[in-house]
Amino acid sequence: MHLILISGMSGAGKATAANALEEHGYYVVDNLPPSLISALLKEVSDSGLTDKVCVVSDARCGQLIHGLGDAVKSLRESGFEPSLLFIDASNPVLVHRFSETRRHHPFGSDNRGVLAGIEHERSLIHHVKALADVVFDTTDMTTEQLRKRVLDIGASKGAVDVGLSVNLTTFGFKFGLPIDADLVFDVRFLANPYYQDDLRPYDGRNKIIDDFVMNDPAALPFLEKVTDLLTYSLPRYIEEGKAYLTIAIGCTGGRHRSIVIAERLGSELRKKGYKVVNSDRDVSK
Repeated sequence: MHLILISGMSGAGKATAANALEEHGYYVVDNLPPSLISALLKEVSDSGLTDKVCVVSDARCGQLIHGLGDAVKSLRESGFEPSLLFIDASNPVLVHRFSETRRHHPFGSDNRGVLAGIEHERSLIHHVKALADVVFDTTDMTTEQLRKRVLDIGASKGAVDVGLSVNLTTFGFKFGLPIDADLVFDVRFLANPYYQDDLRPYDGRNKIIDDFVMNDPAALPFLEKVTDLLTYSLPRYIEEGKAYLTIAIGCTGGRHRSIVIAERLGSELRKKGYKVVNSDRDVSK
């Protein structure tokens, strides 16, 4: 069981860290008292749900947070090797973040301002910081930097593949754009096999359709330019911490030209080491 425990100050980035792990397959439970962690792990293990768990336990559970040290010790005695991350930031930055988002601080009240709430929270969890395996101070850290550093922890445990999963989906413009597309390429300018009766029944996965489309003088230069663009941009998406990227390639009906280009593009990206899944949304319509 790969277990990452997250604690720290409200507004410092705990949710960002937990969301990054959840996107990479971790089962995440927020605001869990330390005394319940062992029971959670047993339930997850017995169910076969997953072998990657992230628990966020912090001052929101009040005095119960003082049991975190004993919980970690008990877990290690039981054979688990949890990593405890403490996420912090300076008081002025935390005050600014709550003021900027207009969020209510969990320890603020009508009689206690944001700063007083922050100081009260620190008094509850100062001992947790001393227990932590890793402390992240996000005072001068971007969201992307925090995500990357948290995922590096998961990768070091062998539980996170920090690579990018690319979904190449084809579609027909007459059926509408895919709602989950990050990038969209329009190949309706290429020669269309639909207008040849002997080619119309076949889709873009057939060699005769591939030959026809790629015989268009514009096809290969377009494919090369898109490949160059993605070769440049995909590493930047990885640096940002993006786990999934959906690239949509469309033609009129989503049956011929888009599939040829998507299949060729997928092959080129796999040669460069990317994980690519091809799917054809409208091929049967």
